[in-house]
Amino acid sequence: MATIKIYNNDENRMETYFRREDEAMPYNTGNTLKVAEFRGSSRSDLLWTEKRAMQSWNSFRFLYGRPISVGFAFKRPREGGHSRQSQHYAGLAFDVGQNLNNAQRAEMRNLAYQSGLWTYVEPVSLSPTWVHFDRRRGTPACASGGYPLVRTGSLGAYVLALQDALNALGYGAGGLDGIFGAATASAVMAFQRGNGLVADAIVGCMTWNSLMYAAVPGSLLIVRMD
Repeated sequence: MATIKIYNNDENRMETYFRREDEAMPYNTGNTLKVAEFRGSSRSDLLWTEKRAMQSWNSFRFLYGRPISVGFAFKRPREGGHSRQSQHYAGLAFDVGQNLNNAQRAEMRNLAYQSGLWTYVEPVSLSPTWVHFDRRRGTPACASGGYPLVRTGSLGAYVLALQDALNALGYGAGGLDGIFGAATASAVMAFQRGNGLVADAIVGCMTWNSLMYAAVPGSLLIVRMD
């Protein structure tokens, strides 16, 4: 049984669901994305994503017209396996098609580009043996890409990734609820003070970089922000 936190973009609120591994993800239609598929190799009983990411999956799966094998979707920052500020840690990315040949992956990648459903589709030069697409949200805080600025009052998957990273490093952000409230602000300021940053509780480029370098295992060795 998994607990799933969903940011409902349309209503600007956080929602909580409980699903078995063999059940469809919340907001998934046609049972095309089961909890176990979204979880992938993560060992976490708590998962998170956003409604619009699930809607993009639904529409893309309809356009593709065939089952899509998911290699990786969700990961918690402390589990690593992806670059710092990866959209996988926000539950908004999919690495798929590992079971396809090059021509089939090219077809899927082109469809992902043309559909307009995804914010980012990774070029074949970066993912030659899989297809990566994601439904990231907001303007990146860093010019090189990554997560958007979040602050008191922010909601959603990026706040969950922030809270998880802070807790993993020993800065008590409280429960993982996706709501940037007083406890999260206090934890952010404590992290900022401890790392030579301006303690303003605003998580912009420098704070995201410092936090995720510290929280994601092996992140110093990876430069892509997939």
